[in-house]
Amino acid sequence: MEADTEISEDAVLGGRLRIRQPRRGHRVGHDAILLAAATAAHSGELAVDLGAGVGAAGLAVAARVPGLRLALVEIDSGLCALASENARLNQLDDRVAVLACDVEQVDALIAAGLPAGSVDRVLMNPPFHDVQRHNVSPDPRRRLAHAGAEGLLARWIGSAELLLKPQGTLTLIWRADGLDDVLGTLQPRFGNIAVMPVQPRPGAAPIRVLVRAVKGSLGSRTINHALLLNDEKGQPTDAAEAVLRAGNTLDLTEK
Repeated sequence: MEADTEISEDAVLGGRLRIRQPRRGHRVGHDAILLAAATAAHSGELAVDLGAGVGAAGLAVAARVPGLRLALVEIDSGLCALASENARLNQLDDRVAVLACDVEQVDALIAAGLPAGSVDRVLMNPPFHDVQRHNVSPDPRRRLAHAGAEGLLARWIGSAELLLKPQGTLTLIWRADGLDDVLGTLQPRFGNIAVMPVQPRPGAAPIRVLVRAVKGSLGSRTINHALLLNDEKGQPTDAAEAVLRAGNTLDLTEK
Protein backbone atom coordinates (compact mmCIF):
# COMPACT_ATOMS: atom_id res chain seq x y z
CA MET A 1 0.00 0.00 0.00
CA GLU A 2 1.31 3.44 -0.84
CA ALA A 3 2.53 5.46 2.11
CA ASP A 4 0.18 8.36 1.36
CA THR A 5 -2.96 6.22 1.17
CA GLU A 6 -5.52 7.65 3.58
CA ILE A 7 -7.13 5.22 5.99
CA SER A 8 -10.49 5.50 7.69
CA GLU A 9 -11.76 3.56 10.68
CA ASP A 10 -15.41 2.65 10.29
CA ALA A 11 -18.07 0.93 12.36
CA VAL A 12 -19.99 -1.92 10.73
CA LEU A 13 -22.65 -4.25 12.09
CA GLY A 14 -24.08 -1.44 14.18
CA GLY A 15 -20.69 -0.83 15.79
CA ARG A 16 -20.02 -4.47 16.65
CA LEU A 17 -16.99 -4.47 14.36
CA ARG A 18 -14.42 -1.76 13.69
CA ILE A 19 -12.74 -1.83 10.29
CA ARG A 20 -9.73 0.17 9.09
CA GLN A 21 -9.73 0.51 5.30
CA PRO A 22 -8.43 2.77 2.52
CA ARG A 23 -10.56 5.83 1.81
CA ARG A 24 -10.04 5.23 -1.92
CA GLY A 25 -10.65 2.03 -3.85
CA HIS A 26 -12.87 -0.84 -2.76
CA ARG A 27 -14.77 -0.15 0.47
CA VAL A 28 -16.52 -2.59 2.78
CA GLY A 29 -20.23 -2.69 1.93
CA HIS A 30 -23.33 -4.82 2.18
CA ASP A 31 -21.83 -7.74 0.26
CA ALA A 32 -19.27 -8.56 2.95
CA ILE A 33 -21.83 -8.46 5.75
CA LEU A 34 -24.36 -10.51 3.80
CA LEU A 35 -21.68 -13.10 3.07
CA ALA A 36 -20.78 -13.30 6.76
CA ALA A 37 -24.43 -13.64 7.75
CA ALA A 38 -24.90 -16.53 5.31
CA THR A 39 -21.83 -18.40 6.61
CA ALA A 40 -22.63 -20.93 9.31
CA ALA A 41 -19.75 -21.90 11.56
CA HIS A 42 -19.04 -23.57 14.89
CA SER A 43 -16.48 -23.18 17.66
CA GLY A 44 -13.32 -25.17 16.98
CA GLU A 45 -13.71 -25.15 13.21
CA LEU A 46 -11.29 -23.59 10.71
CA ALA A 47 -12.80 -21.09 8.27
CA VAL A 48 -10.98 -19.46 5.35
CA ASP A 49 -12.01 -16.18 3.74
CA LEU A 50 -10.64 -16.17 0.18
CA GLY A 51 -9.96 -12.72 -1.27
CA ALA A 52 -10.55 -11.25 2.16
CA GLY A 53 -9.52 -7.65 1.50
CA VAL A 54 -9.32 -5.90 4.87
CA GLY A 55 -11.03 -8.90 6.47
CA ALA A 56 -14.55 -7.63 7.11
CA ALA A 57 -16.53 -10.73 6.14
CA GLY A 58 -14.30 -13.26 7.86
CA LEU A 59 -13.88 -11.13 10.98
CA ALA A 60 -17.66 -10.69 11.20
CA VAL A 61 -18.02 -14.47 11.30
CA ALA A 62 -15.22 -14.85 13.85
CA ALA A 63 -16.75 -12.16 16.06
CA ARG A 64 -20.09 -14.01 15.96
CA VAL A 65 -18.64 -17.49 16.66
CA PRO A 66 -16.37 -17.72 19.71
CA GLY A 67 -13.62 -20.28 19.26
CA LEU A 68 -13.71 -20.23 15.45
CA ARG A 69 -10.25 -20.23 13.87
CA LEU A 70 -9.96 -18.04 10.78
CA ALA A 71 -7.51 -17.53 7.92
CA LEU A 72 -7.82 -14.40 5.80
CA VAL A 73 -6.28 -14.90 2.33
CA GLU A 74 -5.55 -11.76 0.31
CA ILE A 75 -3.16 -11.06 -2.57
CA ASP A 76 -2.67 -7.33 -1.78
CA SER A 77 0.02 -6.96 0.88
CA GLY A 78 -1.27 -3.55 1.95
CA LEU A 79 -4.75 -4.92 2.55
CA CYS A 80 -3.18 -7.83 4.42
CA ALA A 81 -1.56 -5.36 6.79
CA LEU A 82 -4.92 -3.70 7.40
CA ALA A 83 -6.59 -7.09 7.90
CA SER A 84 -4.02 -7.87 10.60
CA GLU A 85 -4.71 -4.50 12.23
CA ASN A 86 -8.44 -5.19 12.10
CA ALA A 87 -8.01 -8.56 13.78
CA ARG A 88 -6.12 -6.84 16.60
CA LEU A 89 -8.56 -3.92 16.74
CA ASN A 90 -11.43 -6.32 17.33
CA GLN A 91 -9.45 -8.54 19.74
CA LEU A 92 -9.58 -11.50 17.40
CA ASP A 93 -5.89 -11.78 16.55
CA ASP A 94 -5.37 -14.79 18.85
CA ARG A 95 -7.39 -16.95 16.44
CA VAL A 96 -6.98 -15.14 13.10
CA ALA A 97 -4.13 -15.62 10.62
CA VAL A 98 -3.59 -13.34 7.63
CA LEU A 99 -1.96 -14.94 4.58
CA ALA A 100 -0.63 -12.92 1.64
CA CYS A 101 -1.44 -15.35 -1.17
CA ASP A 102 -3.01 -15.54 -4.59
CA VAL A 103 -6.26 -17.49 -4.20
CA GLU A 104 -5.64 -19.19 -7.55
CA GLN A 105 -2.17 -20.51 -6.64
CA VAL A 106 -3.01 -23.66 -4.70
CA ASP A 107 0.63 -24.57 -4.08
CA ALA A 108 1.11 -21.20 -2.36
CA LEU A 109 -1.97 -21.77 -0.20
CA ILE A 110 -0.64 -25.14 0.91
CA ALA A 111 2.83 -23.68 1.57
CA ALA A 112 1.24 -20.91 3.65
CA GLY A 113 -0.20 -23.48 6.04
CA LEU A 114 -3.51 -24.54 4.49
CA PRO A 115 -3.12 -28.22 3.58
CA ALA A 116 -5.56 -29.79 1.16
CA GLY A 117 -8.64 -31.13 2.91
CA SER A 118 -7.99 -29.24 6.17
CA VAL A 119 -10.70 -26.55 6.17
CA ASP A 120 -14.27 -26.74 7.51
CA ARG A 121 -15.65 -23.57 5.90
CA VAL A 122 -14.70 -21.39 2.98
CA LEU A 123 -16.36 -18.04 2.32
CA MET A 124 -15.62 -15.79 -0.61
CA ASN A 125 -16.72 -12.68 -2.46
CA PRO A 126 -14.76 -13.04 -5.71
CA PRO A 127 -14.33 -10.21 -8.23
CA PHE A 128 -17.46 -10.81 -10.29
CA HIS A 129 -17.68 -8.11 -12.96
CA ASP A 130 -16.78 -9.45 -16.41
CA VAL A 131 -14.11 -7.15 -17.83
CA GLN A 132 -15.55 -7.78 -21.31
CA ARG A 133 -19.06 -6.63 -20.32
CA HIS A 134 -18.64 -3.98 -17.62
CA ASN A 135 -16.78 -0.72 -17.31
CA VAL A 136 -14.08 -1.19 -14.69
CA SER A 137 -12.63 1.33 -12.28
CA PRO A 138 -9.33 3.07 -13.15
CA ASP A 139 -8.33 2.61 -9.50
CA PRO A 140 -6.13 -0.53 -9.48
CA ARG A 141 -7.19 -1.76 -6.03
CA ARG A 142 -10.88 -1.26 -6.78
CA ARG A 143 -10.46 -2.94 -10.18
CA LEU A 144 -8.74 -5.95 -8.58
CA ALA A 145 -11.59 -6.31 -6.07
CA HIS A 146 -14.42 -5.96 -8.60
CA ALA A 147 -13.37 -7.31 -12.00
CA GLY A 148 -12.28 -10.84 -12.78
CA ALA A 149 -10.65 -12.44 -15.78
CA GLU A 150 -12.36 -15.21 -17.71
CA GLY A 151 -12.52 -18.44 -15.73
CA LEU A 152 -11.89 -16.78 -12.37
CA LEU A 153 -15.01 -18.26 -10.74
CA ALA A 154 -14.01 -21.81 -11.67
CA ARG A 155 -10.46 -21.27 -10.38
CA TRP A 156 -11.65 -19.86 -7.05
CA ILE A 157 -14.17 -22.65 -6.56
CA GLY A 158 -11.40 -25.11 -7.45
CA SER A 159 -9.20 -23.66 -4.70
CA ALA A 160 -12.08 -23.86 -2.23
CA GLU A 161 -12.69 -27.50 -3.13
CA LEU A 162 -9.02 -28.32 -2.61
CA LEU A 163 -8.95 -26.73 0.85
CA LEU A 164 -12.24 -28.09 2.14
CA LYS A 165 -12.64 -31.32 4.03
CA PRO A 166 -15.16 -33.83 2.67
CA GLN A 167 -18.60 -32.39 3.51
CA GLY A 168 -16.98 -28.99 4.10
CA THR A 169 -19.08 -25.96 3.23
CA LEU A 170 -18.51 -23.18 0.70
CA THR A 171 -20.48 -19.93 0.92
CA LEU A 172 -20.15 -17.23 -1.72
CA ILE A 173 -21.83 -14.10 -3.00
CA TRP A 174 -22.10 -13.37 -6.72
CA ARG A 175 -24.05 -11.15 -9.08
CA ALA A 176 -27.58 -12.50 -9.60
CA ASP A 177 -27.41 -12.67 -13.39
CA GLY A 178 -24.49 -15.08 -13.08
CA LEU A 179 -26.29 -17.69 -10.98
CA ASP A 180 -26.33 -20.27 -13.78
CA ASP A 181 -22.55 -19.97 -14.06
CA VAL A 182 -22.18 -20.52 -10.32
CA LEU A 183 -24.43 -23.59 -10.32
CA GLY A 184 -22.76 -25.04 -13.39
CA THR A 185 -19.33 -24.60 -11.84
CA LEU A 186 -20.29 -26.07 -8.48
CA GLN A 187 -21.84 -29.23 -9.88
CA PRO A 188 -21.03 -32.08 -9.69
CA ARG A 189 -18.29 -31.45 -7.11
CA PHE A 190 -20.67 -29.78 -4.65
CA GLY A 191 -24.23 -30.60 -3.68
CA ASN A 192 -26.88 -29.65 -1.11
CA ILE A 193 -26.86 -26.22 -2.77
CA ALA A 194 -28.94 -23.42 -1.25
CA VAL A 195 -29.52 -20.08 -2.97
CA MET A 196 -30.85 -16.83 -1.51
CA PRO A 197 -31.49 -13.95 -3.95
CA VAL A 198 -30.99 -10.38 -2.73
CA GLN A 199 -33.43 -7.77 -4.09
CA PRO A 200 -32.88 -4.00 -3.81
CA ARG A 201 -36.65 -3.25 -3.53
CA PRO A 202 -40.04 -4.88 -4.18
CA GLY A 203 -40.59 -5.85 -7.81
CA ALA A 204 -36.95 -5.32 -8.79
CA ALA A 205 -34.76 -8.05 -10.19
CA PRO A 206 -32.27 -9.54 -7.71
CA ILE A 207 -28.82 -7.95 -7.75
CA ARG A 208 -26.92 -10.60 -5.77
CA VAL A 209 -27.22 -14.27 -4.87
CA LEU A 210 -25.87 -15.90 -1.76
CA VAL A 211 -24.98 -19.53 -2.43
CA ARG A 212 -24.08 -22.29 0.01
CA ALA A 213 -22.81 -25.68 -1.17
CA VAL A 214 -21.36 -28.78 0.48
CA LYS A 215 -18.31 -30.55 -0.93
CA GLY A 216 -19.11 -34.05 -2.12
CA SER A 217 -22.75 -33.91 -1.09
CA LEU A 218 -25.51 -35.42 -3.22
CA GLY A 219 -28.21 -33.23 -1.69
CA SER A 220 -30.68 -31.33 -3.84
CA ARG A 221 -30.90 -27.62 -4.63
CA THR A 222 -33.03 -25.19 -2.59
CA ILE A 223 -34.08 -21.66 -3.57
CA ASN A 224 -34.83 -19.55 -0.48
CA HIS A 225 -37.10 -16.53 -0.28
CA ALA A 226 -35.31 -13.37 -1.37
CA LEU A 227 -33.84 -10.93 1.13
CA LEU A 228 -35.41 -7.53 0.42
CA LEU A 229 -33.04 -4.66 1.21
CA ASN A 230 -35.47 -1.72 0.91
CA ASP A 231 -39.24 -1.22 0.97
CA GLU A 232 -41.44 0.64 -1.52
CA LYS A 233 -40.41 3.98 0.03
CA GLY A 234 -36.71 3.20 -0.24
CA GLN A 235 -36.30 2.61 3.49
CA PRO A 236 -34.31 -0.36 4.79
CA THR A 237 -36.51 -3.33 5.62
CA ASP A 238 -36.57 -4.83 9.10
CA ALA A 239 -35.08 -8.03 7.65
CA ALA A 240 -32.15 -6.14 6.12
CA GLU A 241 -31.53 -4.12 9.27
CA ALA A 242 -31.54 -7.30 11.34
CA VAL A 243 -28.68 -8.63 9.22
CA LEU A 244 -26.69 -5.50 8.35
CA ARG A 245 -26.90 -3.75 11.72
CA ALA A 246 -28.03 -6.24 14.37
CA GLY A 247 -25.79 -9.05 13.12
CA ASN A 248 -28.49 -11.69 12.61
CA THR A 249 -27.69 -14.71 10.44
CA LEU A 250 -29.34 -15.75 7.20
CA ASP A 251 -30.89 -19.19 7.00
CA LEU A 252 -28.71 -20.97 4.45
CA THR A 253 -27.27 -23.27 7.06
CA GLU A 254 -26.96 -26.96 6.36
CA LYS A 255 -27.07 -28.05 10.01
